[in-house]
Amino acid sequence: MKVMLVFFDWQGISHHEFVPRGQTVDKEFCVAVLKRLREAVRRKRPQLWTNQSWVLHDDNAPAHSSSFVRNFLAKNETTVVPQPSYSPDLAPADFFLFPKLKSILKGRRFDTNDEIQKNSTNELFAVPKEAFQKAFQRWQKRWERFVASEGNYFEGDKLE
Repeated sequence: MKVMLVFFDWQGISHHEFVPRGQTVDKEFCVAVLKRLREAVRRKRPQLWTNQSWVLHDDNAPAHSSSFVRNFLAKNETTVVPQPSYSPDLAPADFFLFPKLKSILKGRRFDTNDEIQKNSTNELFAVPKEAFQKAFQRWQKRWERFVASEGNYFEGDKLE
């Protein structure tokens, strides 16, 4: 179950939000998030917005790949990096960001959801820009390895 949505690039976090309790992450919710993301990119990455050079790379979850979401992205001329099915080793959030946050927060106790969100957000924004840059270098190497293997599965730890 998704509870935290994070969008980032080599400069760091461009947008994040928490899924409200009881909210289903469906196609309508995804489009609402994408609208907020677009606004965040417009504000935080004005050059990318003006040049229309920002791209979206999602994790291929069913709601993300629905025709409703794809139509919204096409209508808004949003370039989407293709994500092969069943390839979490190619999603930077899966191989870099979420494992990093989990290891930092592991073993800590929180009394409320607000505490969890506050601490998660603090740790999220404490990740240095250099770590994001390194993650995107790793992402490029993973893609090269994926292409070289002709799409066959390989273990993530053998990628670095």
